[in-house]
Amino acid sequence: MRFINLGWMIVLLLLTGFTGNRSTFDPGDAEKWLINKNSSLMINGSTNINKFTCDIPSYGRTDTLILTKGQVGVALSGTVILKIRSFDCHNAIMTNDLRKTLKEPVVPALKISFLSLSKMPALSAQPEMITGLVDIELAGVKKRFEVRYQVSTDSQREIHLLGTRDVTFTEFNLIPPRKLGGMIRTNDKLNVVFYLAISPLHNSQAVN
Repeated sequence: MRFINLGWMIVLLLLTGFTGNRSTFDPGDAEKWLINKNSSLMINGSTNINKFTCDIPSYGRTDTLILTKGQVGVALSGTVILKIRSFDCHNAIMTNDLRKTLKEPVVPALKISFLSLSKMPALSAQPEMITGLVDIELAGVKKRFEVRYQVSTDSQREIHLLGTRDVTFTEFNLIPPRKLGGMIRTNDKLNVVFYLAISPLHNSQAVN
């Protein structure tokens, strides 16, 4: 009898261990957000003589983010793919230099994969600051970063998510461009700012 009780105790412990180690994210808590076409990306940089801004003013397509709320944080699933050729530095020479530096002929796209948020945003008109993890893939190199977000909503219930992160050329094995025999040198550090215009999706709505 003692052996039988001991056997049941082992079975119960194993079952408790398996259920206790399950994922903290429940698929039943998932929400879907539609990234709208008017989302954008901006890169701010500098040289030894001036500052510059290069941007992709419009995403031009729609994508879907899936949010799964857990006991701690929010898991994200979704990727935006941006064409390097869409970058505009508002100067033809600088635009061409940036595209070459980012290896556009070989790896024509920049990818941002959204992984998590530190919390579910309150989604109010008052801007809220949160953080999240993303993977940025550029010139064939993928790096993971923590991003600072400002989140708010407007009267049309559209969500505005503004993310910022400093990166460097060298983190992606890239050499900052130089001109005039090295007299004009682009600094290694870049400030990446991406703006997502988001519409919450309901079950009755189609997902692109």
